Amino acid sequence: MNTVNASFNVMVPMRDGVRLATDVYRPADETGKPLEGEFPVILGRTSYDKSNPVIWVDPIANFFVPRGYVVLLQDLRGRGLSEGTGQYFHTANPLEGKDGYDTIEWAADQPWCNGRVGMVGASHGGIVQNMASLERPPHLAALWVDVAPTNAFKWEARQGGAMGLHMYGALYLHGYDSQELRGNAEATERIERGAENLREELLRLLREPLRPGETPIAAVPNLEKVLFHYYCDGIYNDFWSQESLDQTPHFHRMADIPAVYSSGWYDPFPADVTEQFAAMAAQNSTPQRLVVGPWNHVLMRGRGSTSVGEVEFGESAKWGDEVFNAERLRWFDRWLKDEETDVEADAPVRIFVMGGGTGRKNSAGKIEHGGQWREEREWPISRTSKAVMHLRSDGSLTAEKGAEPEASATFVYDPQSPVPSIGANVTGMYEWAPLGDDLDAAYIPQRARMKSVIPDGPMHQKERPELLGCHDPYPLLRDRKDVLSFETEPLSQAIEVTGAPRVRLWISSTAPDTDFTAKLLDIYPPSGDWPEGFHLPLADSIIRARFREGFDAERLMTPGEVCEVEIEMPPISNLFVAGHRIRLDISSSNFPRFDVNPNTGEPLGQHTRFEVASNTVYLDTDRPSQITLPVIP
Repeated sequence: MNTVNASFNVMVPMRDGVRLATDVYRPADETGKPLEGEFPVILGRTSYDKSNPVIWVDPIANFFVPRGYVVLLQDLRGRGLSEGTGQYFHTANPLEGKDGYDTIEWAADQPWCNGRVGMVGASHGGIVQNMASLERPPHLAALWVDVAPTNAFKWEARQGGAMGLHMYGALYLHGYDSQELRGNAEATERIERGAENLREELLRLLREPLRPGETPIAAVPNLEKVLFHYYCDGIYNDFWSQESLDQTPHFHRMADIPAVYSSGWYDPFPADVTEQFAAMAAQNSTPQRLVVGPWNHVLMRGRGSTSVGEVEFGESAKWGDEVFNAERLRWFDRWLKDEETDVEADAPVRIFVMGGGTGRKNSAGKIEHGGQWREEREWPISRTSKAVMHLRSDGSLTAEKGAEPEASATFVYDPQSPVPSIGANVTGMYEWAPLGDDLDAAYIPQRARMKSVIPDGPMHQKERPELLGCHDPYPLLRDRKDVLSFETEPLSQAIEVTGAPRVRLWISSTAPDTDFTAKLLDIYPPSGDWPEGFHLPLADSIIRARFREGFDAERLMTPGEVCEVEIEMPPISNLFVAGHRIRLDISSSNFPRFDVNPNTGEPLGQHTRFEVASNTVYLDTDRPSQITLPVIP
């Protein structure tokens, strides 16, 4: 293998004269001198510091360069050491795609490039790949887009019309790295203290709304504007329709080049990733691939793991950089070097079907849920059948509708005492560990100080002291008075559910606006390891009632009037084995995964009070509340 020659902070010019700091890693001989010749390029563009050894340098530069690639790692416009200011996350840079285009074409014009450029990156590093693809740079030859949201409104920030509060946590990291803070010790301190006290910042939402100028994020004024778009813009407006926030209407413009889309069932974005794959596979002539494992937002990469949250999936679930890079190398060797790596023979879709394990508690205290990989030819899977399961007044979940006239179930929702989030599909909701007076923050990266307020993965659905919003006596969530649980009898035979479930409810409320949440679970029977059984969450979602007819306008309810709502859930793949139960939990809160609805009907984010609501779900023949499960025969 070759060694690596690095040139740091090469200032690559964009079309408007702004220069982007780019580290160039080239193959070198044993003396460190760059090798002669032309090589394909792997490009990573990031808002999270291109010099990060864990995310970029070791797994990308130090892996690909010795294998015959030039690697470019670039700070985005307004981030890191690049020029430009005021661009945060993927919300304020209309030139994002054009910057990608200009960087790709600059690389292709260098004497060390063979004219082919591939891109890698996760999360925002995946978004910038999609943005570059929209511009169709002539020398962009292949992509690997990992855990990338394509519609920030739908699944990232305003799921079902509620704010995904992980976006509040994510903005602290962006704020701390902001160019606007440089040289401003007071503002930097404000951001850092806010991140260290994120739990209290979240709990404050149960007492009062966020107010402009009063959040720690206000230390970076342009970033706080983004926060209040997230918090208050429940209607799909011009902000959300920006290309950098919603690429879905523009999929038809994307380059017809080989691409892989990857995600995890416990990532916030499996819906985005699977929907993008389906669209690209339908329109493109080049190979498109989908990989979805039992991962959260980060576990496909880095050290990898066989478990997520409190659930063990087995050795085959572990990818990490070793397997991940081997897969990416096969992909890019084929499309950037013309080497025969048999990637054309790979199935278009690889999914991990969770379930089928022993159910025992392992030495790490996790349940052995198990699972296995399976290849498919398409997504969604064409042989899927739709199983409609009805919610019944006795708490059962059956294929038959309820026969009782006027059957219903009512619970009281108090927005100041919400149902706590026990694990979730979140990312970025990080509180920072405080540093003692003898430690210098300059020598300790922010990421080394971060721990998620909500564990980002599945957990037994029981309250516990260490989790936000839980209280003594720490009940099972199903035993809370503000949770309605509906479950099947123990299954007589295994059922595989693969795809996106949908929940349809007939509801009413004493409030003009409220929320309804849904959570699908695999319920293990009681055992010596799990005396209560293990209540394993698979997917959850929400609908804010004012958006029950769409996100083009707000339509408040008439208190007491029956309405129909639909809750769209992200896709899953799980084998419910014989003896288990399928359960659906209905409530009106899931905090702090989502912000709470104050039940007042006031403008979003501007409420002046909180009201307790009585919320009703109807369960009779004429109003058959139900969940539709995508079942694989």
